[in-house]
Amino acid sequence: MKRISRIALPALIGCILYSCADKPKTSLDTYTVATGELSETVTATGTLESVTQVDVGTQVTGIISNLYADFNSQVKKGELIAELEKTVLQSEVQSAEANVASAKATYDYNLINYNRDKALYDRQLISQYEFQTSEKELKVSRQAYDKALADKVRAAKNLNYAEIYSPIDGIVISRDVEVGQTVVSNMSVANLYTIADLDHMQVVANVDEADIGQVKVGQEATFSVDAYPELTFHGEVTQVRLSPTTESNVVTYEVIISTDNPDHKLIPGLTANITIYTLRESGLLLPAKALTFEPQADPEAKDLPQPDGSPTDDGQYVWIVDGNRLVPRAVTLGQSNGINTLVTAGLSAGETVALGYDETDSADPGRSAARSPFAPQPPRSNNKAKASAK
Repeated sequence: MKRISRIALPALIGCILYSCADKPKTSLDTYTVATGELSETVTATGTLESVTQVDVGTQVTGIISNLYADFNSQVKKGELIAELEKTVLQSEVQSAEANVASAKATYDYNLINYNRDKALYDRQLISQYEFQTSEKELKVSRQAYDKALADKVRAAKNLNYAEIYSPIDGIVISRDVEVGQTVVSNMSVANLYTIADLDHMQVVANVDEADIGQVKVGQEATFSVDAYPELTFHGEVTQVRLSPTTESNVVTYEVIISTDNPDHKLIPGLTANITIYTLRESGLLLPAKALTFEPQADPEAKDLPQPDGSPTDDGQYVWIVDGNRLVPRAVTLGQSNGINTLVTAGLSAGETVALGYDETDSADPGRSAARSPFAPQPPRSNNKAKASAK
């Protein structure tokens, strides 16, 4: 019997020592108030387009005689970029001028006859029929003369259309004709070039219906493109289009994001990965869980700050760590993203706020449990003690 006691005694001592060593250590999780940025975002994909893009065509039929711009050519507003063969158009102008001269001569002749017949009619030397005939011929010749003048203006204008000028400052992104090709003007204008202003671009983003309610005009946006994965481009939401697009039962809305493009790295057609900042403010940040923390007094836990006082109203408050005390402090809150909240009043940078209790297992310091140390604890294993007894 004495032999058994001598064997069991060391095991019992080891068990006691292990239990003491295995007791979890409780600490207070805190946060030092500091200034930061609070943000909330919506992500989407979209396609880059130029803000201003013009299809340049011709209003007259003819053969392309000269092209002064090609793909990627930079052009200025009013710069000559193409010419049509002018022979036919010039002959139409000459024909119109001849018709004007002929109509003018006929009109002048009929005007002289009218004046003579009017004088004779006033003296009752000719019949009313003869006078009315002379008057009618004068009116007809006048209308023919006016028509000839209009035809001359149209022919001259068509001749001017043979010279095609750039309507905007930009870059030629498409050329649809070759020298010697015949372009035919009909109900739709024959297209020669497409010119885009690449200094100002826009992204047409497809935003999911679940996020579109958060997107507003004026919000900041950033995006990247696969062509320059190391760069981040900045823009601004300028339009939220209300017309939905449904594809495979997914509803999206177009959001227009404008951006400057002074170095012309962005080109039409690139796919953009977009982040729209629906919330972006700077100020004092506070973790959301600080607003739900409630301290528990435990005189035996001498290493833990103890609560001193209680909140005086039903508003929002936090617990400030002041030495070995936890003091309640009323705060005024701003925007929140669910993780952090802006504090507009009640706190200053550098103050320490309690967030919760942490419990660390001394046998395994890397393992901790975020539960109250004052709640009932689960039974602990005595496998090591039993092993020692054996």
